[in-house]
Amino acid sequence: MMLDWNDYQKQLGVKLGELAKLSPDTLRGYQTLSAANSKTGKLDEKTRQLISLAVAVTTHCDGCIVFHTDAALKAGASKEEISESLGVAVAMNAGAALIYSTRVLDAVAAKTGQGS
Repeated sequence: MMLDWNDYQKQLGVKLGELAKLSPDTLRGYQTLSAANSKTGKLDEKTRQLISLAVAVTTHCDGCIVFHTDAALKAGASKEEISESLGVAVAMNAGAALIYSTRVLDAVAAKTGQGS
């Protein structure tokens, strides 16, 4: 294993508890925002967690990975479903890099006076 994810999750819990004491409004705000996503009932918990895992990968958030992996498994996600959601994240990252690369070409054109 690359990381002791169970220990990491415990450590994060302690540190988030400290942050909550120092800045309770920040934690409350995050919890309100997070809870708002489940109020409509349009997506089930497993789907929300699979999306969260894909986003966690694209944003490189280890803490998000550990908490949402736990939540996805508790919501009934299989390893295969999780893997498929990660495949979507990989495809989106590559696609986003491709599309965003056109901005670099646009910047080059602007800086060199060549227009596009």
